[in-house]
Amino acid sequence: MTEAAQQNTQPLFNMEKIYVKDLSLEIPNAPQIFLERENPQIDVQLATQAASIDDGVFEVSVTSTVTAKVGEKVMFLIEAKQAGIFQMRNIPAEEMEPILAVMCPNILFPYLREVVSDVAVRAGFAPVLLNPINFDVLYQQQKQQQAQAAAATPATTH
Repeated sequence: MTEAAQQNTQPLFNMEKIYVKDLSLEIPNAPQIFLERENPQIDVQLATQAASIDDGVFEVSVTSTVTAKVGEKVMFLIEAKQAGIFQMRNIPAEEMEPILAVMCPNILFPYLREVVSDVAVRAGFAPVLLNPINFDVLYQQQKQQQAQAAAATPATTH
């Protein structure tokens, strides 16, 4: 095998681009909400997504929706989607899903965390520091839920 041919079969993982794909901030009760002295209740929702955009090229995104409330009043709502373009070649098929669901979100999360904190501060609030996320545990839970759902669905026979 020639050296060039051997290089073409080597596994390749490259981060091509990291960017904020979507960002929104809502302060529905401004300016009165700035007079509140209570600490808000913070709710954080997180979602990941991966899609093939070209042969061996994938876009992975991590979306965070942060809702801060004082009582029933929404103090602010921040939704941020941090995305990245990753090139992956010569990686075994069984390894692709964990890379897209765990490794890529782990790379993107610190950027998402910074965006959310920065937007909260720029909006006039205290920084929101997203707790570290174990994407491997989330991935395992998702696989388990899929297996349970598959087991609960009776197979149809003709």
